[in-house]
Amino acid sequence: MDAAKLSALPEDSEEALTLNPDDSSSSPKLPPISAFDDRPATRSMPQKYSPLEWSDYFDKEEDVDIPDSQSVFHVYTAGTHGPIVFCIHGGGYSGLSFAIAARQMKEKAQVVAMDMRGHGRSCTDNDKDMSIETLCNDVLAVLKALYGDSAPAIILVGHSMGGSVAVHLAAKKVIKSLEGLIVVDVVEGTAMASLIHMQKILASRPQYFHSIEKAIEWSVKGGSLRNVESARVSVRSTLKYDESKKCYTFRACLEETEGYWKGWYEGLSEKFLSSPVPKLLLLAGTDRLDRSLTIGQMQGKFQMVVVRHTGHAIQEDVSDEFAGLVLNFISRNRIGPHGVQRTWRSFPIFLGLLTKTTDFELLPYGLRETKRYNRTWHYQERGRASV
Repeated sequence: MDAAKLSALPEDSEEALTLNPDDSSSSPKLPPISAFDDRPATRSMPQKYSPLEWSDYFDKEEDVDIPDSQSVFHVYTAGTHGPIVFCIHGGGYSGLSFAIAARQMKEKAQVVAMDMRGHGRSCTDNDKDMSIETLCNDVLAVLKALYGDSAPAIILVGHSMGGSVAVHLAAKKVIKSLEGLIVVDVVEGTAMASLIHMQKILASRPQYFHSIEKAIEWSVKGGSLRNVESARVSVRSTLKYDESKKCYTFRACLEETEGYWKGWYEGLSEKFLSSPVPKLLLLAGTDRLDRSLTIGQMQGKFQMVVVRHTGHAIQEDVSDEFAGLVLNFISRNRIGPHGVQRTWRSFPIFLGLLTKTTDFELLPYGLRETKRYNRTWHYQERGRASV
C-alpha cells in the first residue's frame, strides 16, 4: 500500500456513485465472477475498459478447502514444470494481479497465485482477521493442501502486504523447499511512515461504481495501475456487487484492518536480511530503500533492481519486465524443480578437506567459508570435500 501511488480521481455523478459511509447494511454476498458479464451496464461501456478473462493468462483456477476450518482459498495456476513461483498479492489486489506475468513465466516455471483472505474469491470464517500470523498460516495451509509434505522448490513472490507475508515466512524457515524470495516494492521505513496517511487515502477513493468498466477506468486514470490490459483482467476480482444498491464496491475492507497494519511491516528489513535464501528486492524508486537495507545491499546480502517508469504495482504496470526479472532470478540462482542445481563444475578446481574448526556452506557458485580463523586446507583427490 504505497501512499504516493493512490491519488484519487475526481468523480462526477455518472462515473462513480458515493453513498453514505455510515450505512450499516450487511455486507452483500459475492457472486461468481462469471455472473458479472450479464449485467446490462457492463455491455454498454467502451471496449477499451471491458474486463478480460483469467483463462487467457492462467491455465486453471480452483478452490482449495482447508481441513478443519471453514476457509476456502481461490487459487490460479499456470505451467506444468519447473520450480513453483508462489505469488502473494498486496492489500486491495488479488491473485490476478500476477496474470500477465504468469502468461510469460509459465513456460519455465509453475506459477501459483492465491487470493488472500478478505480478497478476491477466497472466503474464510473471519475475513477481517488480517494479522500477519493469520496471513502466514493461510499461505502455509494452501501449500500443504496443494503439495502435502513433498512440495517442489518454491520461490515466494510478494507484493506490498504480500511481500511482508513472504518475508515473515522466509525468516521463520517453515517452508522446507523454499529456495528464493522476491519482494516487490515494500520496505519497512517507507511502509511504516505511510501508515498514518492510509485511512485518508482509502477514504478518498470512490466507494461505489455503476459498472466494472468504470472501476477499471478509474484504476488506470486515477488509481493504482498504469497498465490497461492488466487492469482489465485484475480489477474485476477486487470488486463485489451490491444487489440492494445495484452497484459495485471494493471487495477488501482495508479500512477495518488498520489494527494489523503495523504488524505487517514492523521489523521487516531485519527479517528480510536474515532470510537464509537468495533474495531479490524490486523497487519502483531508490527513495524507498531504508538504512538497514542500504547497508545490506552494499554488503551483497541481496540483489536489488530499481524498475523505472512504473507505479507501486510493478508486476502489473510492467508485467513483461517483471516476468523477465523473476525468470532471470531463477536462472541466476540455478533453481530447478527439486532445488538448487549444483554440479561439481560449480566448485573451485581445488576443493579441500576442511578441519572441524572451519564451517562452510555450499552456494550455487561455489564454496564460501563462514569462519575466518584457524583454517587448514588439505587437498583431496577428485574434488571432493568433507569436514
